[in-house]
Amino acid sequence: MIAAENGVMRARRLLGLVAAASLLLVFSGCAAPTAAPAPAATGPVVSFYGDSYTRGTGASANDKRWSTIISAERGWQEINRSENGLGFVNRRASMGPGLDDIPAQVIADDPDLVFVTMGLNDNFSYDRAADRIRETIDSDLERLREGVPDARIVVVEPFWYTADRPASVDVIAGWVEDAAARIGADHIAGASHWLDGHHADSSDSWMAGDGLHPNDTGYAYMAERMDAALRALDPPL
Repeated sequence: MIAAENGVMRARRLLGLVAAASLLLVFSGCAAPTAAPAPAATGPVVSFYGDSYTRGTGASANDKRWSTIISAERGWQEINRSENGLGFVNRRASMGPGLDDIPAQVIADDPDLVFVTMGLNDNFSYDRAADRIRETIDSDLERLREGVPDARIVVVEPFWYTADRPASVDVIAGWVEDAAARIGADHIAGASHWLDGHHADSSDSWMAGDGLHPNDTGYAYMAERMDAALRALDPPL
């Protein structure tokens, strides 16, 4: 169990956020916030492995994305390894040196806590790569468990962004949940519905101008939902 579960927080030096890379996006016309150092913190080191919804694309600044909001509230040292367009399979081979194996970077962070918020973009590869998606979900989570055996791992149901839900959304979410159970990770369900009623074509939209990613209001709500879900875990975070 990590130090937080034993009631003792290990002080770690601040590692900072990953510098933003200028990348072509699966969602065209989207821009991510400029990378900036995280505020000084002395709590657990937390590494985030995700896509644009965890990178904070669409937010006005890094401190408006949900990962940074919940990290700041808890005094966590956030290392955000998330990349635009990334999936368990999607864009994996085209990320370029240093970005094509983010699980290895997460392991090298030696974190106390790992968040996995992947799977949205794999829906765009599902028809041609379903078997490979399922296999990579398993292998990524197994590698993380073996690579950081003392870390607590929180696996979040993949986010989703439109009222239209292809069948693959729930299939991939099921694979993610099953893989989390196999490695003994915490699992947060329901995240694919957190923006329901607030998509780009909704009268009360919480999406940025690109129509694909949350705006500051959307990320603030995601942070609220994540905060509640983390507090409901056993033990809570």
